[in-house]
Amino acid sequence: MALLVQKFGGTSVGTVDRIEAVADKVKAFREAGHDLVIVVSAMSGETNRLISLAKEIMEEPTPREFDVLLSTGEQVTIALLCMALIKRGVEARSYTGAQVRIVTDSVFNKARIQSIDDCNMRADLQAGRVVVVAGFQGVDEQGNITTLGRGGSDTTAVALAAALKADECQIYTDVDGVYTTDPRVVDTARRLDKITFEEMIEMASLGSKVLQIRSVEFAGKYNVPLRVLSSFQEGPGTLITLEDENVMEQPVVSGIAFNRDEAKLTIAGVPDTPGVALRILQPISEANIEVDMIVQNVSADNRTDFTFTVHRNDYRRALDVLQNVAKDVAALEVKSDNKIAKVSIVGVGMRSHAGVATKMFKALSQEGINIQMISTSEIKISVVIDEKYLELAVRALHSAFELHKPEDNH
Repeated sequence: MALLVQKFGGTSVGTVDRIEAVADKVKAFREAGHDLVIVVSAMSGETNRLISLAKEIMEEPTPREFDVLLSTGEQVTIALLCMALIKRGVEARSYTGAQVRIVTDSVFNKARIQSIDDCNMRADLQAGRVVVVAGFQGVDEQGNITTLGRGGSDTTAVALAAALKADECQIYTDVDGVYTTDPRVVDTARRLDKITFEEMIEMASLGSKVLQIRSVEFAGKYNVPLRVLSSFQEGPGTLITLEDENVMEQPVVSGIAFNRDEAKLTIAGVPDTPGVALRILQPISEANIEVDMIVQNVSADNRTDFTFTVHRNDYRRALDVLQNVAKDVAALEVKSDNKIAKVSIVGVGMRSHAGVATKMFKALSQEGINIQMISTSEIKISVVIDEKYLELAVRALHSAFELHKPEDNH
């Protein structure tokens, strides 16, 4: 029998009825003989309610007190789930992050886990109890309550699975696995049976919202098998694991990720001298704006055009900074576009297959879609296109790489 860490997100525990349904599910696993550690989020909407209460009092709440407040959401859920389990004759015990002793650094609102004391949890498991732990929270060396930032319950679950050397960490959400792309855009999108940590990290960073990227990185680092499942329907979900030894059988492309939240800025006609990239990007970085893709073209007259993308929320600020930089570096003009999107194909199979980029560009050109920027890594190719072509591009690529077909038919 296995030791499983199961995490249930906010929608899975959103009402008392849903909590009762989770208790039924947990009871069935317990009766099958599994040892269980359950990690829960706050009931859906609860964290937002707490945030709005805080903001009614302070526009910028004090970080330490903010964490004390936010951590109460999960405390409600662990108690209610334990009550539901005990009512069903399943012995269970709840723990806050501090009670487990999930020790974090002292960066309030986005703390990182440093160590976990697994003694009490192991004792409970040996006594036949289900252990129910509050996700998203810990405690620093001084005993202050800390929270792990958005999506932190996924990270809690993976960290507990690593500490306990669990057989699997199962993340229950409102989707039944990881898909080749968003099924709302491509109705033939297919649930993947498995995907590698590397591919999942790329998919998450490129716009797929299924899992928090930090939890996937953590799982990859400690080699914790991670499975994404639906709370609301039975099914095998998607297993996220290390790369298969047999790369020959890997599909070339596993999935297509996309992101609408992009904006593009170009500073044109900059004198091409050493250090010019630094002079352009340093003020952007000092404004705490993250740059994603960068392209530089040098023309015959020794002037350069420098183009980069930022998150759309940072577009106005980045444009203001760039207009000041343009005067400083004697650029000819600044151009901008906040109606772009990024589409990416991801797959570890790209390492051993040639012609993937050609196939991608051909599929887009056949639909009359112009590529504005390209960026590649070993296992992904991203392109920036006009936002209005986004869904057309995703459908064209999904079809070109035959992602609708079962994996053994690729």
